[in-house]
Amino acid sequence: MRRQVLYSGSKRTPGAGSTPSRLPTDASGAESARAPRPDRSPRFRSIGTLGTRHAGLLRFLAGAACAALIGGTYLWSQPPRPRALGQKDIDAAVLHTLENKTLPSRAAKAADIVLPSLVRVRGFGKPPPSKGKSKAKSGRRDHESGKGTPGGSQSKSKDQPKGMEELSVGSGVVIVDNGVILTNLHVVASAERVTVTFHDGSESDADLVSVHPENDLAVIKAQKIPDDLPAATLGSADRLKPGDEVVAVGFPFGMGPSVSSGVVSGLNREFRSPEGDRLLTQLIQFDAAANPGSSGGPLVTMQGDVVGIVTAILNPTESRTFIGIGFAVTIAAAANAVGIHPF
Repeated sequence: MRRQVLYSGSKRTPGAGSTPSRLPTDASGAESARAPRPDRSPRFRSIGTLGTRHAGLLRFLAGAACAALIGGTYLWSQPPRPRALGQKDIDAAVLHTLENKTLPSRAAKAADIVLPSLVRVRGFGKPPPSKGKSKAKSGRRDHESGKGTPGGSQSKSKDQPKGMEELSVGSGVVIVDNGVILTNLHVVASAERVTVTFHDGSESDADLVSVHPENDLAVIKAQKIPDDLPAATLGSADRLKPGDEVVAVGFPFGMGPSVSSGVVSGLNREFRSPEGDRLLTQLIQFDAAANPGSSGGPLVTMQGDVVGIVTAILNPTESRTFIGIGFAVTIAAAANAVGIHPF
């Protein structure tokens, strides 16, 4: 009998119709699973090779894209740039303001600058024995001009010293913020006690520091001053010309503060007091209204600079009221009385 062949030594590859050989088995007889090999196609191999070769370039491009994205986000979040204004826009804005808002006058703005430095000055003393023998006729006439005037200097005040009466009333201006005040000599000359009232309503006694008779000026200093007391800005009369606008600020007849405006009428004027005992020179002539009580007040330019101290009015009658010509001592002369350089 012919023996059956179990194994073949040939190396023939099984045909398409042949039965596939079984997977090898382990000791337990179970077929062992063999992991399939990954399919490494040429397309995937080329991408991996490109990433390896150009990794630096790819990182640079990624960073540039991020920077562009951040910059675009910042620019998008910024408000749009305003349109540049042209002359037509400015003219239209100015015209709209003029049509819809009332602007303060130049005189009002100048007065507002100096008003915080303005003070009312009053002189008290024993009643003079007779009006004709008083040494301070001009000061007493200032006082007498207030008789019968509402708010005038003749009205009784609660702080009037006992046994004294108000001999004179005038104005003054703070020139040093520690309480140094410039006024007229005839306002305080005959007074035994001088008081000042500041812009905020506070009052204080004042001491006489120095006098300058040739210019009818006196320097006084308040014993108590309000907080943040401003000093006026002093200006030069050398820059003045006839026709320049000025403002006179003070307490005419004790009322005020009062503001009047006008122009410089002349320069380097002379004036002799009604008593004839004093000749004032190098005066500023102006036509802003001034009356008894205005003496010692500042004469102010439109820029708010004090260029003079109101000291006299010209009136050929006995009424001693303003008829259109007033005189002010220049600040240069006033500075000599104080002993400081004004500019």
